[in-house]
Amino acid sequence: MFEQDYIMRLIRELIRAILKLCFNIDTEAPGPDLLESEEEQNILNSLFDKIDQGNINDAENELFELTSNDDGQKLKMALLFYSYLNDKDDAFLEEHHFSREEIQQGVQDWVNLYNITGIAESFLSDL
Repeated sequence: MFEQDYIMRLIRELIRAILKLCFNIDTEAPGPDLLESEEEQNILNSLFDKIDQGNINDAENELFELTSNDDGQKLKMALLFYSYLNDKDDAFLEEHHFSREEIQQGVQDWVNLYNITGIAESFLSDL
């Protein structure tokens, strides 16, 4: 339990740090309203609905399909996606065959995609 809480806090702080450094956004509660376009907000809300319905893997796969339009807003969307997912409790994640480590890996995959690995490595080096 303690280890999962620790990982959850690391993921939360990593996402906050990337949002601050890359987008100059400092927020305790990242949400769809941080996206610039209504279309992107709708896409993210749709992904959140899939998460809430337990279709986490489908939502994550759809998120990665968005990379074809490779701009910074997609990184922001991914960070908001994983922030929302990270706020789910362990029981929900376990029930839907997902883990904090997969959330961490998802964030890591996105920072690798955008070549900002140094930020993530500084947060995740303790794991």
